[in-house]
This record gives sequence, C-alpha cells and structure tokens, in this order.
Amino acid sequence: MGSGETSPTMVTLHRELVAHLGADPGAAILETPYGFQVNRDDISSRARDYFRRSVGLATAVVSDAVAETVSEDALDGIRDQVRRAAWVFSGPGSPSYALGRWREQGLGQVLADRVRRGHGVTVMASAAACTVGFAALPVYEVYKAGHAPVWLEGLDLLGVLGLPVVVIPHYDNAEGGTHDTRFCYLGETRLASMERQLPDTAAVLGIDEHTALVIDLDAAVARVWGRGVLTIRRRGVSTLVPSGTTLTLERLRALVAGTDEGEIPAPRQPSAGPGAAARPTGQPVTLQEAVTTAEARFDAARTAQDAGAMVDAVLALETVIAAWATDTEEDLGADWARTVLRGMIRQLTRPAQQGMREPDLTIGLIAGPLLELRRRLRTQGAYDLADVVRDALAAARVHIRDTPDGSRWHFTPGEAPRPAGPDGPVPPQA
Repeated sequence: MGSGETSPTMVTLHRELVAHLGADPGAAILETPYGFQVNRDDISSRARDYFRRSVGLATAVVSDAVAETVSEDALDGIRDQVRRAAWVFSGPGSPSYALGRWREQGLGQVLADRVRRGHGVTVMASAAACTVGFAALPVYEVYKAGHAPVWLEGLDLLGVLGLPVVVIPHYDNAEGGTHDTRFCYLGETRLASMERQLPDTAAVLGIDEHTALVIDLDAAVARVWGRGVLTIRRRGVSTLVPSGTTLTLERLRALVAGTDEGEIPAPRQPSAGPGAAARPTGQPVTLQEAVTTAEARFDAARTAQDAGAMVDAVLALETVIAAWATDTEEDLGADWARTVLRGMIRQLTRPAQQGMREPDLTIGLIAGPLLELRRRLRTQGAYDLADVVRDALAAARVHIRDTPDGSRWHFTPGEAPRPAGPDGPVPPQA
C-alpha cells in the first residue's frame, strides 16, 4: 500500500482481504517501523481500533523486541506468532529501523517464508512497503538528515516471486508544494541518482498514495487498487498501470524485466446505458478532498442563507475528522481539517447571535411604526389600508391583538419568510 493504510480510503480493500481468512484468524500488527517512537503505544492502539471498528478484525500487536533484552525463547515465540498468523500488517515509520530490527529478530526471513509458502495475507504499507524489495529506500536519512542517497539491503519479499524491484510508496506525494516530494520525498534528481545504482535487471515499483498493488499468489495475478497508478520505472522510463488493472504475474515480470514495453490501457468503466448518468468510479476519497467538499457545501449554504445546511456541513466535516482519527500516518492534514472546522463554526456565530436576538433587531424596529400607521389609518376610517398593514405583519409572523389600551404584537418563531417578488414569493436557491 502506498499510503492511507489505516484511513477510510483503504477500508474496502482491507475488508476484501480479510474476507479470504477463516472465521477466527490470527492477526498480527508489526509495530517495528515506528517502534522507536515514544508514541508507539498510541499508534498501535489507533491501528487496532481501526481494524476492529472498520474491518471487524481483532488484532494483536507484535512488540518491537530488542534481541539483547529478550530471551531466545521469547524471540522464538514472536517468530512463531508471525509465521502462523493468517494476517500480518506493518505500516508507517522508518524503513531502515524496521530492517535492522527484523534482521536482529529473524523476522525478515519469517516474512519471506510467508510469501514463499503463499501463507495467509501479508500487508506491507508506507515505510514497511519500502522494505519488500531487494533494496530499500532510507527515507528518514536521505530526506530529513541529508545523508547521501544510497540504497539499503531490503527483505526481497518480491524477489521470491521473480520480481527484482525496489518499492517506493507515496510515489505521487505532493506535500512539498514548491519543491519536489514525489517518490517518497526523494524528488526526481535523487531518484535518478539512486536509479543508476540499480542493476540492469531491476526496476522501481512506484505505488501512489491511497493505492495498493494486490498480488494473488493462488491466481498468479497482480491488481492495482485505489486512487492512483502503479508505476514500473526502468532507467527513467515509466510504464503506468492504472487503477483497476489486473495483470498476470508473468506479464508483471516481463514489464519489470523490460521485455514487455506495451502500454497498459485504462480499464473500461461499466456502461450506464443510453441516456443514463455514468456510474461513479468508486475511488476512495482522501481527507483533503472530504474537507474541501464540506467547506464548499458550507459556503454554498451561507450564500443561500440556509442555516440548516450550514450546520449539516459542519457536522459532516466533524464526522470526516472522526473517521480519520485512527490514521497512523503523519502529516495527512488532521490539524488543517480541524482549523477549517473551527473556521466554519466561527462563521455561524453572527447569524446565530442575530437569531437569538430576534425579533428585537429586525421586526422589532418596524413593528412599532407600522402599528402606529395602522392606528392612524383606522382613525381616518381607512380600514382597508389598515388591514393591508395587519396582513403584511401577519405574513412576517407578527400577530396583532387589539385591546382597550392599544394594539399589542407578538412574534411567532418559525421558518423565515421568503422575500416577495412581482409574481409572489421568491423560491429558495438551489
């Protein structure tokens, strides 16, 4: 998985993968890639909560055990747990840290054995995805610490399948704005430099964010799932495999080897029939897109002066933020989303305050003078005109009660009256 492994975008795929398991599968989360972080317990807790709530899968966390501090019997137990699990998942953090630990623990070989035996489901995402090739990208060291861009020795899980590749998740990352953060924050210049270090038989597998490459060993096929594409890159020349494409493993090997240079057509979308609207593609929505949609809904409701729709947009955004709360990746915009939410709430303050002071600041300013006008008209015998004034006030939900001491009025709350046009009330805006 290129990214989003514990976000709403990947729920459908996780459910599909879990559906292949038995009724009570052993499910393990390898916390190693983020095992060095002080908040690792919180990340693990959120991951377990995500899989329990969204996928219906009970998981156990495999501790990032340091070989020097645990007994060999304990390490045997950890290795056996991963070996037997029907489902194993690992995600964000540092590829280089994970590689070092897994070699100390002997888990790298266990993971390779799982693939070789075709046992269960193994999900490697984000940082963990970097480790599955024969070489691995040290993201932290190159991007954040300025180390020379060189490869590390990877687990080579895909080499077992005849795929001599390096895997780069976050391939289409665009967080940098004014600087190039594609290719898992490498950018084109550094990727080109590192690419020259690879043997001629190897290729780069680039997996876009919120995208996955699903390899079915029983069927011997590979499928691209999600929002983006799979890129097979050799010496700067890229072949794009669109989402929804299924390739045989044999053809994927040929694309990696460079012996198949054919283009991969985009899968045809199902026809909706003559005159019917096109069916949605079903691509998952990212947090940024969901926030942008909620903000647009709010702005449209504000323009239409529809307070109910404004509140609905606020509640929709709050739901989106809650749904993304279990996402274990960093820098995915949660703080920005909350800032947008707070801004929307602040914009509700003025109309809410005005509504709470209704009718004093609006109808209250004109009801008194109109009642005085009605009194004078009645005094002058212009009862028809006085009734027009009464009916106009009634249309605004201002009701008049005549008493020996004068006329009194009261306001009845309800749906705001629509302004009248030449042909009657103006219809609400779409």
